Amino acid sequence: MTPFGRKVRELRRERGVTMKEMAAALRVTPAYLSALEHGRRGRPSWRLVQAIIGYFNVIWDEAEEMERLARLSHPRIVIDTSGLAPQATELANRLAEEIADMTPGETASLLALLDARKRRPMRPR
Repeated sequence: MTPFGRKVRELRRERGVTMKEMAAALRVTPAYLSALEHGRRGRPSWRLVQAIIGYFNVIWDEAEEMERLARLSHPRIVIDTSGLAPQATELANRLAEEIADMTPGETASLLALLDARKRRPMRPR
C-alpha cells in the first residue's frame, strides 16, 4: 500500500463510502481504485488527486497533504544516480535490496533522518 492509498482508504472508511460508490463518482473502475489503494498502480494523476480531494471535500492543509502523499506514492520508483558520488549509487542499490526486509521501525528511522535533513539549513557546495 502506498501513502496515498492508505490515506484514501482511511477517508473512505471514516466516511462510510464503499469502493464501488467512490469509483462510480470518480468515473473509474472499482478494480482501478483498489489497485491504487494497494499500490499496484503508479502514482495517480494530478487530475485524479484533485477529483479525490473534491470528492471528500477536503480543504487546505489536508488537501496539500494528499497532494504530497500522491507525489510520494509511486510504487516502482527509479533512482538515477548518474553523475553522483559512488556512495549515492551504493545507497540506492542497498536500499532497493534491503527495503523489503526492513522493520517498520527501521523504515521510520530512515524517514526521520530524511525529514531532519530537510529541515536543516542548506550548506553551500
